[in-house]
Amino acid sequence: MVDYQKFTERLVNWIKDQVFDSGLKGTVVGLSGGIDSAVTAVLCKKAFPNSTLGLIMPCYSNSEDQAHAKMLAEKFDIPYKVINLEKPFDAFQEIVDEGEKLAEDSLVRANLKPRLRMITLYYYAGLNNALVVGTDNRSELEVGYFTKYGDGGVDITPLATLVKKQVREVAKYLGIPEVIITKQPSAGLWSNQTDEAEMGITYEQLDHYILTGEAEESVKETVDRLNKRSRHKLKMPPKPDFVPE
Repeated sequence: MVDYQKFTERLVNWIKDQVFDSGLKGTVVGLSGGIDSAVTAVLCKKAFPNSTLGLIMPCYSNSEDQAHAKMLAEKFDIPYKVINLEKPFDAFQEIVDEGEKLAEDSLVRANLKPRLRMITLYYYAGLNNALVVGTDNRSELEVGYFTKYGDGGVDITPLATLVKKQVREVAKYLGIPEVIITKQPSAGLWSNQTDEAEMGITYEQLDHYILTGEAEESVKETVDRLNKRSRHKLKMPPKPDFVPE
C-alpha cells in the first residue's frame, strides 16, 4: 500500500530541487478548478509558501470551474490572478480565419485555449523568476491527452508518475475539497466536454491497463492507438543526425 504522506513529501522536495537547480525562485501554475491542477498547486505552495502564483484563465469556460479554482486558492492561501482570455481568443480567430469561426468542438479551435494559457503562464513565470509547473498526470501522458505546446508546454510535471486514481489519493491526503475530487474530469475545451467521452474509455479502465497491463481487447486497442498517435508530443523536435561535411 502506498504511503501517500511519504510520497507527497518526496514530491514537494522534488519540486524544490527542480526550481533551485534552475536558478529560479518559485512556481507558477494554472488553476483550472480540476483535481490535477488543485493537487499541483497545493504541492507548489508547500514547496514555495511565499513564491507560488496561481493563474485562473477563463476562456468561455464553465463558471463552476472558476469558482472551484478560487475556492482551492483561498482554502490553501495561494495568491492568484484571474486573467480572462476571451478577447485574445476571439481576436486570434478573427485574424487567422478572417471572421469565419470554426465549430466550437473543433480541436484546432479548442486547442487555442490551452496554448493561450501557456503563453500567459510563461509571461508571469518570467515576471516572477519562476518555473511553469504542469498538471498532466501519467494517465493523460500515456495516451497523449494534452495539447502540444498548450498544457503540455511546461517546465516540470510533478504528477507524471501518478495515474488518475493515485492523484485522487494524494488529493484526499492534502485535503482538497471533495467537490473538486469527485467532479467529472474535463479539459473545458467546449461545452459539456469530458475527458472520458473524448478518449473513448474511462480513467478506471486506463489506469488498470497502465498499472497491470491487463484490459479488455477494445480498451487495449484504444490505449495503444492513442499512445502511438501521440508519441511525438513527448519528444523534443527531431533534428538530423548528420552534419555538413
